[in-house]
Amino acid sequence: MKLKLGLPKGSLQEATFALFEKAGYSFKVSSRSYQPVVDDDTIEPILLRPQEIPIYIQRGLIDAGLTGKDWIADSGADVHEICELRYSKITSNPIRIVLAVHNDSPVKTVKDLQGMRIATEYVRLTQRYLTENGVDASVEFSWGADEVKVPALVEAIVVNTETGNSLRAHNLRIVDLLLTSTTRFVASHEAMADEWKRTKIESLEILLTGAMNARKLVGLKMNLPKDQQTEILSILPSLNTPTISTLADPAWIAAEVILSENQVRDLIPALKRAGATGLVEYPLNKVIF
Repeated sequence: MKLKLGLPKGSLQEATFALFEKAGYSFKVSSRSYQPVVDDDTIEPILLRPQEIPIYIQRGLIDAGLTGKDWIADSGADVHEICELRYSKITSNPIRIVLAVHNDSPVKTVKDLQGMRIATEYVRLTQRYLTENGVDASVEFSWGADEVKVPALVEAIVVNTETGNSLRAHNLRIVDLLLTSTTRFVASHEAMADEWKRTKIESLEILLTGAMNARKLVGLKMNLPKDQQTEILSILPSLNTPTISTLADPAWIAAEVILSENQVRDLIPALKRAGATGLVEYPLNKVIF
């Protein structure tokens, strides 16, 4: 039996492959192929546009996949959410789906869009948003490059933005926030009702969330004089309790702790000055809570 797994093609592809690599799976794909190869013969992966993944899952054509909350909302697909995976193409921050207009536009709120034109990839999401606000406007599907269409072709756009840099570069301003989105691991209800597929999906969840937990964490181990143990370890953040073990020399002990990368860069010099030695920082692939 195989699990048919949809992976997002495009801007999220490399970040997705990197996350799976840390989770223990190696995906390889040629530039002309939509069928990646993975070192697990129980997984049948396929690269799809993230917009399509929720629809194919709902139809039962694939069992599970990674897509954005925005595309689930836009499609209206009925899928089973396994977990949130907070990663994206640039940062780990959520992306925002926003209504934007040119800086010179008189539009101040969504109400001002009555009778105007809006370009977007999020046609259904935008139409529902307008209906909820009692606005009758024309929503046109856009293949991309929405920012350059304002104001010559349309009065407004609904787009996703991670940093806002592209909007600012095109002299656009945000009028409203429609949705905040992160990547979600989702599956079909049929797959979750199948014992083998559910177990496989749950195993992937454990490994992927473990890889996510480890992204900004590192391990730190050190040796320290036993008679200075309390003083040296007091430098560590109060929430981090180190693992202590004895060494061949009874006058020394070894300590090991998991910390954020930002903490370690400040702590290592302080620990060294306090008397710790043999300090070793190492990367983590997975942290399972």
